[in-house]
Amino acid sequence: MALVVLKFGGSSVGDAERIRAVADRVARARRIGNDVVVVVSAMGKTTDSLLRLAGDVSSVQPGREVDMLLTSGERISMALVCMALAELGIEASSFTGSQAGIITDTDHTKAKILEIRPKRLQDALNSGIVPVVAGFQGVSTANDITTLGRGGSDTTAVALAAALGADRCEIYTDVPGVFSTDPRIVPEARRLNSVSFEEMMEIAANGGRVLALRSVEFARNHHVPIYVCSSFTWEPGTWVVEEDPSMEEPVVSAVTCNAAQAKVTLTGVPDQPGVAAKLFRALADSLVNIDMIVQNTSMAGFTDISFTIPQDELSVSIAATEQLAPTIGASTVLVDDQIAQVSIIGAGMKTHPGVTATMFEALSAAMINIEMISTSPIRLSCVVRRDQADEAVRVLHRAFELEKSD
Repeated sequence: MALVVLKFGGSSVGDAERIRAVADRVARARRIGNDVVVVVSAMGKTTDSLLRLAGDVSSVQPGREVDMLLTSGERISMALVCMALAELGIEASSFTGSQAGIITDTDHTKAKILEIRPKRLQDALNSGIVPVVAGFQGVSTANDITTLGRGGSDTTAVALAAALGADRCEIYTDVPGVFSTDPRIVPEARRLNSVSFEEMMEIAANGGRVLALRSVEFARNHHVPIYVCSSFTWEPGTWVVEEDPSMEEPVVSAVTCNAAQAKVTLTGVPDQPGVAAKLFRALADSLVNIDMIVQNTSMAGFTDISFTIPQDELSVSIAATEQLAPTIGASTVLVDDQIAQVSIIGAGMKTHPGVTATMFEALSAAMINIEMISTSPIRLSCVVRRDQADEAVRVLHRAFELEKSD
Protein backbone atom coordinates (compact mmCIF):
# COMPACT_ATOMS: atom_id res chain seq x y z
CA MET A 1 0.00 0.00 0.00
CA ALA A 2 1.40 3.39 -1.05
CA LEU A 3 1.09 6.80 0.55
CA VAL A 4 0.24 9.37 -2.10
CA VAL A 5 -0.16 13.14 -1.90
CA LEU A 6 -2.70 14.44 -4.46
CA LYS A 7 -2.69 18.17 -5.22
CA PHE A 8 -5.54 19.82 -7.12
CA GLY A 9 -5.11 23.28 -8.63
CA GLY A 10 -7.65 26.08 -8.88
CA SER A 11 -9.18 24.94 -12.18
CA SER A 12 -9.55 21.41 -10.77
CA VAL A 13 -11.77 22.70 -7.93
CA GLY A 14 -13.32 25.54 -9.94
CA ASP A 15 -16.97 24.71 -9.26
CA ALA A 16 -19.22 22.15 -7.57
CA GLU A 17 -18.99 19.70 -10.47
CA ARG A 18 -15.19 19.84 -10.48
CA ILE A 19 -15.06 19.36 -6.70
CA ARG A 20 -17.20 16.23 -7.02
CA ALA A 21 -14.81 15.00 -9.74
CA VAL A 22 -11.89 15.55 -7.35
CA ALA A 23 -13.69 13.50 -4.71
CA ASP A 24 -14.16 10.71 -7.26
CA ARG A 25 -10.41 10.65 -7.96
CA VAL A 26 -9.59 10.54 -4.27
CA ALA A 27 -12.11 7.72 -3.79
CA ARG A 28 -10.53 5.78 -6.66
CA ALA A 29 -7.07 6.16 -5.10
CA ARG A 30 -8.47 4.82 -1.82
CA ARG A 31 -10.22 1.89 -3.50
CA ILE A 32 -6.96 0.59 -4.97
CA GLY A 33 -5.45 0.54 -1.48
CA ASN A 34 -3.54 3.81 -1.19
CA ASP A 35 -3.38 6.10 1.81
CA VAL A 36 -4.12 9.59 0.52
CA VAL A 37 -3.39 13.15 1.57
CA VAL A 38 -5.10 15.86 -0.50
CA VAL A 39 -3.85 19.42 -1.03
CA VAL A 40 -6.13 21.98 -2.65
CA SER A 41 -5.80 25.45 -4.13
CA ALA A 42 -8.48 28.14 -4.01
CA MET A 43 -11.38 27.70 -6.42
CA GLY A 44 -10.81 29.09 -9.92
CA LYS A 45 -9.86 32.77 -9.84
CA THR A 46 -10.70 33.27 -6.15
CA THR A 47 -7.24 34.55 -5.23
CA ASP A 48 -7.29 37.13 -8.04
CA SER A 49 -10.78 38.23 -6.99
CA LEU A 50 -9.65 38.69 -3.40
CA LEU A 51 -6.67 40.76 -4.52
CA ARG A 52 -8.95 42.98 -6.62
CA LEU A 53 -11.28 43.38 -3.65
CA ALA A 54 -8.36 44.43 -1.48
CA GLY A 55 -7.40 47.02 -4.08
CA ASP A 56 -10.96 48.35 -4.18
CA VAL A 57 -10.99 48.70 -0.40
CA SER A 58 -7.61 50.28 0.18
CA SER A 59 -4.31 51.27 -1.43
CA VAL A 60 -2.60 50.31 1.84
CA GLN A 61 -2.39 46.54 2.18
CA PRO A 62 -0.25 45.29 5.09
CA GLY A 63 1.29 41.92 4.27
CA ARG A 64 -0.12 40.29 7.38
CA GLU A 65 -3.67 41.21 6.39
CA VAL A 66 -3.14 40.23 2.75
CA ASP A 67 -2.10 36.77 3.93
CA MET A 68 -5.10 36.51 6.24
CA LEU A 69 -7.38 37.46 3.34
CA LEU A 70 -5.89 35.20 0.69
CA THR A 71 -5.76 32.05 2.82
CA SER A 72 -9.56 32.10 3.00
CA GLY A 73 -9.75 30.84 -0.58
CA GLU A 74 -8.03 27.53 0.14
CA ARG A 75 -10.07 27.07 3.31
CA ILE A 76 -13.27 27.19 1.27
CA SER A 77 -11.90 24.54 -1.11
CA MET A 78 -10.76 22.15 1.61
CA ALA A 79 -14.10 22.21 3.42
CA LEU A 80 -16.06 21.62 0.21
CA VAL A 81 -13.81 18.72 -0.83
CA CYS A 82 -14.34 17.10 2.57
CA MET A 83 -18.10 17.44 2.12
CA ALA A 84 -17.90 15.86 -1.35
CA LEU A 85 -15.89 12.96 0.09
CA ALA A 86 -18.44 12.51 2.88
CA GLU A 87 -21.11 12.14 0.19
CA LEU A 88 -19.09 9.18 -1.14
CA GLY A 89 -18.81 7.61 2.30
CA ILE A 90 -15.16 8.56 2.81
CA GLU A 91 -14.23 10.12 6.14
CA ALA A 92 -12.10 13.22 5.62
CA SER A 93 -10.92 16.10 7.77
CA SER A 94 -9.80 19.55 6.62
CA PHE A 95 -6.60 21.16 7.88
CA THR A 96 -5.29 24.68 7.43
CA GLY A 97 -1.59 25.10 6.79
CA SER A 98 -0.98 25.84 10.46
CA GLN A 99 -3.05 22.83 11.58
CA ALA A 100 -1.03 20.66 9.18
CA GLY A 101 2.16 21.78 10.95
CA ILE A 102 3.67 23.93 8.17
CA ILE A 103 6.05 26.35 9.91
CA THR A 104 7.41 29.26 7.86
CA ASP A 105 9.60 32.31 8.24
CA THR A 106 8.01 35.72 8.87
CA ASP A 107 8.14 37.04 5.29
CA HIS A 108 4.50 37.74 4.49
CA THR A 109 3.12 36.98 0.98
CA LYS A 110 6.18 34.89 0.03
CA ALA A 111 7.15 32.95 3.12
CA LYS A 112 9.53 30.00 3.00
CA ILE A 113 8.90 26.71 4.76
CA LEU A 114 11.29 26.14 7.66
CA GLU A 115 9.85 22.96 9.14
CA ILE A 116 6.86 20.63 8.92
CA ARG A 117 5.35 18.92 11.94
CA PRO A 118 2.82 16.55 10.37
CA LYS A 119 1.69 14.71 13.52
CA ARG A 120 -1.99 15.62 13.10
CA LEU A 121 -1.94 14.45 9.49
CA GLN A 122 -0.22 11.21 10.44
CA ASP A 123 -2.74 10.62 13.22
CA ALA A 124 -5.57 11.13 10.73
CA LEU A 125 -4.01 8.67 8.29
CA ASN A 126 -3.56 6.12 11.06
CA SER A 127 -7.26 6.44 11.83
CA GLY A 128 -8.27 5.87 8.21
CA ILE A 129 -9.17 9.51 7.64
CA VAL A 130 -8.22 11.42 4.46
CA PRO A 131 -6.54 14.72 5.43
CA VAL A 132 -7.48 17.57 3.07
CA VAL A 133 -4.97 20.38 3.47
CA ALA A 134 -5.27 24.00 2.39
CA GLY A 135 -2.34 24.73 0.10
CA PHE A 136 -0.33 27.94 -0.21
CA GLN A 137 -0.21 28.70 3.51
CA GLY A 138 1.45 28.09 6.85
CA VAL A 139 2.08 29.71 10.19
CA SER A 140 5.17 31.77 10.93
CA THR A 141 7.57 31.47 13.83
CA ALA A 142 5.79 34.58 15.15
CA ASN A 143 2.44 32.68 15.07
CA ASP A 144 1.04 34.72 12.17
CA ILE A 145 -0.70 33.22 9.14
CA THR A 146 1.57 33.36 6.08
CA THR A 147 1.30 32.52 2.39
CA LEU A 148 3.98 30.86 0.27
CA GLY A 149 3.74 33.01 -2.85
CA ARG A 150 2.70 32.12 -6.38
CA GLY A 151 2.52 28.38 -6.92
CA GLY A 152 2.56 27.83 -3.18
CA SER A 153 0.09 24.94 -3.25
CA ASP A 154 2.54 22.91 -5.35
CA THR A 155 5.17 23.61 -2.72
CA THR A 156 2.78 22.61 0.07
CA ALA A 157 2.06 19.29 -1.61
CA VAL A 158 5.67 18.34 -2.27
CA ALA A 159 6.78 19.47 1.20
CA LEU A 160 4.09 17.36 2.86
CA ALA A 161 5.05 14.37 0.68
CA ALA A 162 8.63 14.75 1.87
CA ALA A 163 7.67 15.15 5.53
CA LEU A 164 5.30 12.15 5.48
CA GLY A 165 7.63 9.94 3.46
CA ALA A 166 5.09 9.60 0.65
CA ASP A 167 5.82 7.37 -2.31
CA ARG A 168 4.95 10.13 -4.77
CA CYS A 169 3.23 13.47 -5.19
CA GLU A 170 0.62 13.75 -7.94
CA ILE A 171 -0.08 17.26 -9.25
CA TYR A 172 -3.46 17.57 -10.99
CA THR A 173 -3.88 20.55 -13.25
CA ASP A 174 -5.68 21.61 -16.44
CA VAL A 175 -3.00 20.25 -18.81
CA PRO A 176 -2.03 16.58 -19.30
CA GLY A 177 1.59 16.86 -18.25
CA VAL A 178 4.72 18.74 -19.30
CA PHE A 179 5.09 19.54 -23.00
CA SER A 180 8.03 20.24 -25.28
CA THR A 181 6.69 23.81 -25.45
CA ASP A 182 3.42 25.68 -24.95
CA PRO A 183 0.83 23.91 -27.15
CA ARG A 184 -0.97 27.23 -27.60
CA ILE A 185 2.07 28.49 -29.50
CA VAL A 186 3.04 25.22 -31.19
CA PRO A 187 0.07 22.86 -31.67
CA GLU A 188 2.50 20.04 -32.51
CA ALA A 189 4.11 20.26 -29.08
CA ARG A 190 4.65 16.81 -27.58
CA ARG A 191 3.89 15.61 -24.06
CA LEU A 192 7.06 14.40 -22.35
CA ASN A 193 6.90 11.00 -20.68
CA SER A 194 9.47 12.07 -18.09
CA VAL A 195 11.88 14.87 -17.29
CA SER A 196 14.64 15.11 -14.71
CA PHE A 197 14.38 17.38 -11.68
CA GLU A 198 17.13 19.56 -13.18
CA GLU A 199 15.31 19.94 -16.50
CA MET A 200 12.01 20.68 -14.75
CA MET A 201 13.67 23.32 -12.58
CA GLU A 202 14.97 25.07 -15.70
CA ILE A 203 11.56 24.79 -17.38
CA ALA A 204 9.82 26.23 -14.31
CA ALA A 205 12.36 29.03 -13.91
CA ASN A 206 12.21 30.07 -17.55
CA GLY A 207 8.55 30.45 -18.36
CA GLY A 208 7.06 26.96 -17.99
CA ARG A 209 3.90 27.35 -15.93
CA VAL A 210 3.06 23.72 -15.13
CA LEU A 211 4.95 23.49 -11.82
CA ALA A 212 6.21 26.13 -9.39
CA LEU A 213 10.00 26.30 -9.20
CA ARG A 214 10.12 26.00 -5.41
CA SER A 215 8.11 22.79 -5.49
CA VAL A 216 10.57 21.20 -7.93
CA GLU A 217 13.53 22.33 -5.81
CA PHE A 218 11.87 20.74 -2.78
CA ALA A 219 11.22 17.53 -4.69
CA ARG A 220 14.81 17.30 -5.88
CA ASN A 221 16.27 18.01 -2.45
CA HIS A 222 14.03 15.43 -0.76
CA HIS A 223 13.84 12.86 -3.60
CA VAL A 224 10.07 13.06 -4.05
CA PRO A 225 8.87 11.75 -7.45
CA ILE A 226 6.23 14.03 -9.01
CA TYR A 227 3.56 12.94 -11.48
CA VAL A 228 1.92 15.79 -13.40
CA CYS A 229 -1.40 15.07 -15.11
CA SER A 230 -4.80 16.52 -15.95
CA SER A 231 -7.75 16.36 -13.59
CA PHE A 232 -10.05 16.70 -16.61
CA THR A 233 -9.00 13.53 -18.45
CA TRP A 234 -7.51 10.11 -17.68
CA GLU A 235 -4.71 10.36 -20.27
CA PRO A 236 -1.11 9.73 -19.16
CA GLY A 237 0.94 12.52 -17.62
CA THR A 238 4.61 13.31 -17.05
CA TRP A 239 6.97 11.95 -14.39
CA VAL A 240 9.48 14.34 -12.82
CA VAL A 241 12.19 12.18 -11.32
CA GLU A 242 15.89 11.76 -10.65
CA GLU A 243 18.09 11.78 -13.74
CA ASP A 244 18.94 8.23 -14.82
CA PRO A 245 22.69 8.16 -15.60
CA SER A 246 22.27 4.92 -17.53
CA MET A 247 19.92 6.51 -20.08
CA GLU A 248 20.98 8.75 -22.95
CA GLU A 249 19.07 11.98 -22.57
CA PRO A 250 17.59 13.88 -25.54
CA VAL A 251 19.79 16.78 -26.58
CA VAL A 252 16.95 19.29 -26.15
CA SER A 253 13.73 18.42 -24.32
CA ALA A 254 11.81 21.68 -24.29
CA VAL A 255 11.57 25.27 -25.48
CA THR A 256 10.21 27.83 -23.03
CA CYS A 257 9.25 31.49 -23.24
CA ASN A 258 9.04 34.01 -20.43
CA ALA A 259 7.43 37.23 -21.62
CA ALA A 260 7.04 38.65 -18.10
CA GLN A 261 10.54 40.12 -18.16
CA ALA A 262 12.06 43.59 -18.29
CA LYS A 263 15.55 44.94 -18.79
CA VAL A 264 17.28 47.74 -16.88
CA THR A 265 20.51 49.34 -18.11
CA LEU A 266 22.85 51.68 -16.28
CA THR A 267 24.97 53.66 -18.73
CA GLY A 268 28.26 55.41 -18.11
CA VAL A 269 29.16 53.32 -15.07
CA PRO A 270 32.75 53.81 -13.84
CA ASP A 271 34.69 50.64 -14.55
CA GLN A 272 36.02 50.22 -11.04
CA PRO A 273 36.11 47.41 -8.47
CA GLY A 274 33.09 47.39 -6.16
CA VAL A 275 30.66 49.29 -8.38
CA ALA A 276 28.74 46.20 -9.51
CA ALA A 277 28.76 44.90 -5.94
CA LYS A 278 27.03 48.09 -4.72
CA LEU A 279 24.47 47.91 -7.51
CA PHE A 280 23.45 44.32 -6.95
CA ARG A 281 23.55 44.63 -3.17
CA ALA A 282 21.03 47.47 -3.42
CA LEU A 283 18.80 45.32 -5.63
CA ALA A 284 19.15 42.33 -3.30
CA ASP A 285 18.20 44.47 -0.32
CA SER A 286 15.06 45.45 -2.28
CA LEU A 287 14.29 41.72 -2.78
CA VAL A 288 14.71 41.94 -6.57
CA ASN A 289 15.45 38.68 -8.40
CA ILE A 290 18.13 39.14 -11.06
CA ASP A 291 18.30 36.80 -14.04
CA MET A 292 20.70 37.77 -16.85
CA ILE A 293 23.55 40.27 -16.44
CA VAL A 294 25.65 41.78 -19.23
CA GLN A 295 28.48 44.27 -18.79
CA ASN A 296 29.85 45.88 -21.93
CA THR A 297 33.53 46.30 -22.69
CA SER A 298 35.03 49.27 -20.90
CA MET A 299 35.54 52.40 -23.04
CA ALA A 300 37.59 55.25 -21.57
CA GLY A 301 37.06 53.87 -18.09
CA PHE A 302 33.26 53.60 -18.34
CA THR A 303 30.89 50.74 -19.13
CA ASP A 304 27.19 49.87 -19.33
CA ILE A 305 25.56 47.23 -17.12
CA SER A 306 22.29 45.58 -18.17
CA PHE A 307 20.23 43.06 -16.22
CA THR A 308 16.85 41.39 -16.58
CA ILE A 309 14.22 41.05 -13.88
CA PRO A 310 10.64 39.83 -13.47
CA GLN A 311 8.32 42.51 -14.82
CA ASP A 312 6.35 42.67 -11.58
CA GLU A 313 9.54 43.78 -9.81
CA LEU A 314 10.29 46.55 -12.31
CA SER A 315 9.04 49.50 -10.23
CA VAL A 316 11.07 48.39 -7.21
CA SER A 317 14.13 47.87 -9.43
CA ILE A 318 13.82 51.32 -10.98
CA ALA A 319 13.49 52.99 -7.59
CA ALA A 320 16.55 51.18 -6.19
CA THR A 321 18.65 51.76 -9.30
CA GLU A 322 17.79 55.44 -9.70
CA GLN A 323 18.56 56.06 -6.05
CA LEU A 324 21.95 54.38 -6.36
CA ALA A 325 23.00 55.69 -9.79
CA PRO A 326 24.32 59.11 -8.63
CA THR A 327 26.33 57.58 -5.80
CA ILE A 328 28.24 55.27 -8.15
CA GLY A 329 28.62 57.87 -10.91
CA ALA A 330 26.32 56.27 -13.50
CA SER A 331 24.95 58.52 -16.25
CA THR A 332 21.41 57.26 -16.88
CA VAL A 333 19.00 54.44 -16.10
CA LEU A 334 17.26 52.97 -19.15
CA VAL A 335 14.24 50.66 -18.98
CA ASP A 336 13.00 48.23 -21.63
CA ASP A 337 9.75 46.41 -20.82
CA GLN A 338 9.23 44.92 -24.30
CA ILE A 339 11.54 41.92 -24.08
CA ALA A 340 11.03 38.18 -23.68
CA GLN A 341 13.36 35.35 -22.75
CA VAL A 342 13.34 32.26 -24.95
CA SER A 343 15.20 29.16 -23.73
CA ILE A 344 16.08 25.68 -24.90
CA ILE A 345 16.46 23.07 -22.16
CA GLY A 346 17.82 19.54 -22.16
CA ALA A 347 20.08 17.30 -20.10
CA GLY A 348 21.75 16.09 -23.30
CA MET A 349 23.15 19.56 -23.99
CA LYS A 350 25.98 18.79 -21.56
CA THR A 351 27.54 16.28 -23.95
CA HIS A 352 26.44 17.41 -27.42
CA PRO A 353 28.39 20.18 -29.19
CA GLY A 354 26.66 22.33 -31.78
CA VAL A 355 23.50 23.14 -29.84
CA THR A 356 24.40 26.81 -29.51
CA ALA A 357 25.20 27.11 -33.22
CA THR A 358 21.89 25.47 -34.18
CA MET A 359 19.93 27.83 -31.94
CA PHE A 360 21.64 30.96 -33.22
CA GLU A 361 21.40 29.87 -36.86
CA ALA A 362 17.69 29.16 -36.54
CA LEU A 363 16.97 32.55 -34.98
CA SER A 364 19.17 34.31 -37.53
CA ALA A 365 17.36 32.66 -40.45
CA ALA A 366 14.08 33.95 -39.01
CA MET A 367 15.55 37.48 -38.68
CA ILE A 368 15.17 37.40 -34.90
CA ASN A 369 17.87 39.45 -33.16
CA ILE A 370 19.49 38.21 -29.94
CA GLU A 371 20.00 40.96 -27.35
CA MET A 372 21.35 39.02 -24.36
CA ILE A 373 22.53 35.46 -23.74
CA SER A 374 22.62 33.30 -20.60
CA THR A 375 23.66 29.66 -20.17
CA SER A 376 23.72 26.80 -17.72
CA PRO A 377 24.89 23.21 -18.33
CA ILE A 378 21.40 22.23 -19.51
CA ARG A 379 19.91 25.56 -20.65
CA LEU A 380 20.61 28.26 -23.24
CA SER A 381 18.54 31.45 -23.04
CA CYS A 382 18.27 34.48 -25.31
CA VAL A 383 16.53 37.80 -24.88
CA VAL A 384 14.53 38.82 -27.95
CA ARG A 385 11.86 41.39 -28.74
CA ARG A 386 8.57 40.43 -27.11
CA ASP A 387 6.63 40.65 -30.37
CA GLN A 388 9.00 38.04 -31.88
CA ALA A 389 8.94 35.64 -28.93
CA ASP A 390 6.22 33.27 -30.19
CA GLU A 391 7.91 32.99 -33.57
CA ALA A 392 11.23 32.29 -31.85
CA VAL A 393 9.60 29.42 -29.95
CA ARG A 394 8.15 27.96 -33.16
CA VAL A 395 11.47 28.29 -34.99
CA LEU A 396 13.45 26.58 -32.23
CA HIS A 397 10.88 23.82 -31.75
CA ARG A 398 11.25 22.97 -35.46
CA ALA A 399 15.03 23.36 -35.47
CA PHE A 400 15.44 20.72 -32.77
CA GLU A 401 12.63 18.52 -34.17
CA LEU A 402 10.84 18.38 -30.83
CA GLU A 403 7.55 17.43 -32.45
CA LYS A 404 8.96 13.97 -33.16
CA SER A 405 8.31 11.10 -30.77
CA ASP A 406 11.10 9.62 -28.65
